Amino acid sequence: MLSYTPSKTPGASRKGIRMARKKKVKRFRAVTAVKELARERVGAPPAGQIVIEKKKKPPKHKPTLGKLLDLE
Repeated sequence: MLSYTPSKTPGASRKGIRMARKKKVKRFRAVTAVKELARERVGAPPAGQIVIEKKKKPPKHKPTLGKLLDLE
């Protein structure tokens, strides 16, 4: 009689065959539910706009001696 011995399948790792993981169920969060409802009713919020600085900030550090000598 012949005996059957299962062999490793091609492509299997040394530790054995890995099964696909189950998708993790996300917890219910009221914040996300409210936001979804608001998007459906009102629509998506407008995209953020770039704010142009009106005033230039003064430098944080004093100029070094090298920079002072170069200016003269």
